[in-house]
Amino acid sequence: MTERVVLAYSGGLDTSVCIGWIAEETGAEVIAVAVDVGQGGEDLEVIRKRALACGAVEAEVADARDEFADEYCLPAIKANARYMDQYPLVSSLSRPVIVKHLAAAARKHGATTVAHGCTGKGNDQVRFEVGIASLAPELKCIAPVRDYAMTRDKAIAFAEANSLPIATSKKSPYSIDQNVFGRAVETGFLEDIWNGPIEDVYEYTQNPATPREADEVVITFRSGVPVAIDGRPVTVLQAIEELNRRAGDQGVGRIDMVEDRLVGIKSREIYEAPGAVALITAHTELENVTVERELARYKRQVEQRWAELVYDGLWFSPLKRALDGFIAEANQHVSGDIRMTLHGGRAVVTGRRSESSLYDFNLATYDTGDTFDQSQAKGFIEIFGLSSKIAAGRDLGQ
Repeated sequence: MTERVVLAYSGGLDTSVCIGWIAEETGAEVIAVAVDVGQGGEDLEVIRKRALACGAVEAEVADARDEFADEYCLPAIKANARYMDQYPLVSSLSRPVIVKHLAAAARKHGATTVAHGCTGKGNDQVRFEVGIASLAPELKCIAPVRDYAMTRDKAIAFAEANSLPIATSKKSPYSIDQNVFGRAVETGFLEDIWNGPIEDVYEYTQNPATPREADEVVITFRSGVPVAIDGRPVTVLQAIEELNRRAGDQGVGRIDMVEDRLVGIKSREIYEAPGAVALITAHTELENVTVERELARYKRQVEQRWAELVYDGLWFSPLKRALDGFIAEANQHVSGDIRMTLHGGRAVVTGRRSESSLYDFNLATYDTGDTFDQSQAKGFIEIFGLSSKIAAGRDLGQ
């Protein structure tokens, strides 16, 4: 029986060439699997037909936009997840949902191997292969670009020699990955970290320096889930899409950073994530209103570790699953409304209200009606600072 390989297929040059390349190198039949995570671009049926025209024996397409939003983006919102305090895990989140569909297709079609188009320098090779090992440890993984030194020049030559139905001449100066949660741009002149990004780098966001009217939005959460915008019910996907548009129109969500890749190198990345940044900003502030202090302090530690695990490709790991349980519990009372002003590249919270609020006006006010007993503060400070006072006496020789 002929071996079968399931290929993560995007419809672009590299993965189109991979179909015939894998067949020549391994003698295997190739099943192409394309997953829609809100990246836009060509219609899925067009991509499916191209895969068949490029030599795939089967081609499957999956509309995973709601699945991606509900099961991958939403946990990141609940975790306020930002790798290195900035990056809202745009590409990191899409890889496990793609892996899930690849593993399912491999089992359905009796494949023994999964293939992807990643290089040997990036994080995505790890995310794909560790994810596959976690969901289907019996499967092997290959990466033609990495394993067979399939350079772009070789890919173009292969496509032309085999008359593949794919454009080979147009080359963007950037490497771009995008989905509904955001957009990642790298390479080209951006590799010189002294060079500032120019406007043609951006697609999801408008120039924040352009004068325009501010946009005020009210986001409603229930147990950490965005359920309404300006009082209109929305799905998680709809919330991300609407805020991508509205926050993006105000230039919100541009990130320019040098990040620590899992493979040990530093890389300059430009990100656009208007919906993600707006939602995480709103969710964080609602937690400030509704989550008890010690739980909130500990959750901030968990958020950083959660983001690192997801960035490192460990979505399906035992620790990540355990932290999911903690984050779900911490979001139990995160319900209410956040009002934000979107303007000049910023999403600024201007109002909060919640039936689960821990903010007590009578305790907080300095005016008439203050119920905080200030007379107890002196004794509290004495007890609270006692250990420091005793240690200071020793250290100062008193």
